[in-house]
Amino acid sequence: MASVRQFQVTFDCAEPRRVARFWCEALGYVVPPPPEGFVTWADFDRSLPPEERGAWSVCVDPSGVGPRLYFQRVPEGKVAKNRLHLDVRVGTGLVGEERLAALEAECARLIPLGAVRVRLLLADEDNESCLVMQDVEGNEFCLD
Repeated sequence: MASVRQFQVTFDCAEPRRVARFWCEALGYVVPPPPEGFVTWADFDRSLPPEERGAWSVCVDPSGVGPRLYFQRVPEGKVAKNRLHLDVRVGTGLVGEERLAALEAECARLIPLGAVRVRLLLADEDNESCLVMQDVEGNEFCLD
């Protein structure tokens, strides 16, 4: 039997720091301390060749439970629906109006951070309601 491995989720994006800040706020993640020998990430960034400055950013779950999120700058923009997306679990165990209220409250918190509401998918015979959104660069995610 294979052992469980740690993994990170990588986002291709235009502005790694901006997208990382959004996901830190959305998930309660934090930016880890800069590498040894640097007081700040800005100090580290200045040590890099100009073409590598601002090329990536990272955020981590402060409890150490969730996966590391890595954001890397790519030259091309987003052109189609994500093949993979995050489900932000804000309504776990809730049903009906109580679940909808939790989804709407989280949506209202994320919109000022730059998120965009796309559509509400109401419960059916198989699934509870969820709310489709986009982050600051248009990457889809669901409030679930």
